[in-house]
Amino acid sequence: MDLKGKTIGFGVTGSHCTYEEIFPEVKRLVDLGATVVPVFSHHVMATDTRFGEAGEWARKIEEVAGQQAITSIPEAEPLGPSKRLDVMLIAPCTASSMSRLAQANTDSPVLMAAKSTLRNGRPVVLGISTNDGLGLSMYNIARLMNTKNIYFVPFGQDAPHDKINSLVSLMSLIPDTLSAALEGRQLQPVLIERWRVSRPS
Repeated sequence: MDLKGKTIGFGVTGSHCTYEEIFPEVKRLVDLGATVVPVFSHHVMATDTRFGEAGEWARKIEEVAGQQAITSIPEAEPLGPSKRLDVMLIAPCTASSMSRLAQANTDSPVLMAAKSTLRNGRPVVLGISTNDGLGLSMYNIARLMNTKNIYFVPFGQDAPHDKINSLVSLMSLIPDTLSAALEGRQLQPVLIERWRVSRPS
């Protein structure tokens, strides 16, 4: 499916080490003709890390998207009644956000945007990034994979010899996953050898 003319919510949560990987995908979606609406969690806006100052990546993403970001729950709530989004993406989606989404705990702008999208029977796509994907968070991954209208950017172990439970989506597959989700299908294979992508030759 062509993404041209589609309105995509791009939710970003607190996996700060993944921002550099998702940033080019914002531009790719814009270049494909989509309207990208950034939605940021409170952690994105308020946390300084070694990967950037609070709000730094948010400003970069907002500039590339050319759209005003949603940064509060009241700003995200109208996405439901307005049916503004064709699809909602959360990338990176942390284990904490997955847990709260699986429990219908809508306590952030990103999760409110996801809830608003699901209420309209439209797809929500998760690009996961978690050090606990093969640990306790596997329960929430399995639960969400079996939830109607939720899809995953294909993922795998990113560092199996150092972080045995860590799972990260291959963010370069975001456009293909969104296209498939808009057609009502999960991009396959969903489980990939993620670590080989960045392994030295």
